[in-house]
Amino acid sequence: MKKLNKIASLMIILILLLSSTLISCNKKEDAKTNEPLKKTDFFMGTVVTVSLYDKKDEKVINEAFDRVKQIENEVSINKDGTELDKVNSSSGLNPIKVKDDTFQITKKGLEYSKLSEGSFDITIGPIVKLWSIGLPEAKVPTDEEIKNNLNLVGYKDLDINESDKSIFLKRKGMMIDLGGIAKGYTADEIAKVLTNHGVKDAIIDLGGNIYALGNNPNGADWKIGIQNPIASRGDIVGYIKVSNKSVVTSGIYERFIEKDGKKYHHILSPFNGYPYENELAGITIVSDKSIDGDALSTTVFSKGLKEGLSFVESMPNIDAIFITKNNEIYITSGLKENFVIKNEDFKLMN
Repeated sequence: MKKLNKIASLMIILILLLSSTLISCNKKEDAKTNEPLKKTDFFMGTVVTVSLYDKKDEKVINEAFDRVKQIENEVSINKDGTELDKVNSSSGLNPIKVKDDTFQITKKGLEYSKLSEGSFDITIGPIVKLWSIGLPEAKVPTDEEIKNNLNLVGYKDLDINESDKSIFLKRKGMMIDLGGIAKGYTADEIAKVLTNHGVKDAIIDLGGNIYALGNNPNGADWKIGIQNPIASRGDIVGYIKVSNKSVVTSGIYERFIEKDGKKYHHILSPFNGYPYENELAGITIVSDKSIDGDALSTTVFSKGLKEGLSFVESMPNIDAIFITKNNEIYITSGLKENFVIKNEDFKLMN
């Protein structure tokens, strides 16, 4: 039994404690009429909730969750026998032919590894496994352990073959970890299932990855709360209005371990094997596709405030909200007329 199964018993507690950052002002006065068809389950190490507001068909929502399960069973590194498990087990030996989901997520992850020049690197698996932050066996590794595992990280030693959909890690012991991009891909795939069945208005929530489909019950854009990165989920610093957009948030206090009074968050650097250290406490990426927002939330965080702002401004149809450790909020130009601050403990800087 692998580590994912060890925490499955927490599912009910998590479902009760975690909620979408969709804020309540989207509801009409007639709550019964506008109450969505909602389903919640535990996949990919997080709580997944899908809420349908127009076409409330249980077959559709069940199909969406079947799709989530299918993807998890292909790309999880915490389950025996998945395609990604086979790819990692064959590192240094031979390429492994995979299904389209595994190939497409890996291909996109490799693209972002190159774009970020390695600050987002999907071959960071050995380091992620070493820390195991968010899992029962989490620990602060020694410098020697980190040094040894860093030698196994490097996206340039990952080959993908379009013709036969195969993936090959050139050095034995290398390991792909798609945790920084798979939830985004899954949110996009859920949206495809819903729209293919005629659903126009829905909220997809994968533990911090929000996809807002269509409009709220009032026919207006959804108001999506931006998570306070230093508080429990559901406490927001402000909100933005979106339609058919992904809103992905990562924060340093969301998952961490603590030793000798020091907290170590889960956003790990492929360069030194330790959590990234800069002025940022949280980053939110607003994009058309959730897979982009998922990968960029790590990529942009790794660059820090100044370089991160410049990086996002250079990308079309991407916006971001930066929250610093001293409670300052910075936003990119595309959100200037959109972001509304709601927490007086924070200050909007531009």
